[in-house]
Amino acid sequence: MSEGFLGTKLTMNLGERSYDIILRRGALQNLYQFANLGRRVAVVTDSGVPALYAQQVADQCKDAVIITVPQGEASKSLKTLQSVLEQMLAFGLGRGDLVVAVGGGVVGDLAGFAAAVYMRGIDFINCPTTTLSMIDSSIGGKTAVDLGDTKNIVGAFWQPKLVIVDPETLATLPRRHFVNGLAEAIKAGLLADPELFAIFEKGDVDAEIDTIIYRCLRFKKKIVEQDETEHGVRKALNFGHTIGHGIEAVKGIKGRRTNGLYHGECVALGMLPMIQSNALRKRVRAIYRNLGLPIRTSYDKEKVLAEMLHDKKAQGGQITVIRVPALGCWQADTLPIEALRTLLGMEEADA
Repeated sequence: MSEGFLGTKLTMNLGERSYDIILRRGALQNLYQFANLGRRVAVVTDSGVPALYAQQVADQCKDAVIITVPQGEASKSLKTLQSVLEQMLAFGLGRGDLVVAVGGGVVGDLAGFAAAVYMRGIDFINCPTTTLSMIDSSIGGKTAVDLGDTKNIVGAFWQPKLVIVDPETLATLPRRHFVNGLAEAIKAGLLADPELFAIFEKGDVDAEIDTIIYRCLRFKKKIVEQDETEHGVRKALNFGHTIGHGIEAVKGIKGRRTNGLYHGECVALGMLPMIQSNALRKRVRAIYRNLGLPIRTSYDKEKVLAEMLHDKKAQGGQITVIRVPALGCWQADTLPIEALRTLLGMEEADA
């Protein structure tokens, strides 16, 4: 039996912005036990999430509206944000009311940002329904939308009041989406949790998914408590994202593009060049193969480099990247942009 199976409560300790993280099977249909739903509630979801989940939340509320946006990264836009805000206003949401996100990372980022800017900030609850959002994006308070192909460049730190993680919702997740989210769990293992990494090497991921989620939440909670607004150790969580976001901008699935890569797949590719041990990189590739994550992809290197110049961590011709010299440790290195050209070449050749 996995560690989180019977239910676990973690508390994000951030002073006045503290909140609970409930990891429990069946928690979504019992949200009323953990939150005040006796007010107007805007339930934000997307068309790819089973409608049952948002309806389960709405049925527990005194007065609710379900706002459904199109599935996919393209919904993380100013245009979609405006539509969500207009629907919140038309519903009559006030300062004492609530936004509940039911879905993956796109929904959490979009709904969280809408809550952050509506009437200068209203309460927000995150109910992640994908592996990726359960493991990573649902906690920590980062909310944002994209600007063109530049990811998460318009946003705010806005902590939720509560996070409900119900692994039962993963049962309806397509296998590729399930595996896509596990890239962030591999990231956590590489950075700081060799025992988590060992679960992936043993290959019993499905049987241990509750434990994987729990260990990832515990890891990220510790990081965010030390560095809420990413001025120090929280930068470690960007491991794999510098190159990964560049690849995603060029090869990611957006709009009508169907032969691209998902976010976690791009992060997985972005981690490989940042692992400094050849032996460890080989072990990671073996995990990728076992899970079905990509170990390489073809792309226009110049376009990917150009996208990296838009990265929030790129300044004055240099960029700070996170590298892993050995399992369970990391370091931040500031490199000239040109050095990334070599790293990209390694990703292409060393596969």
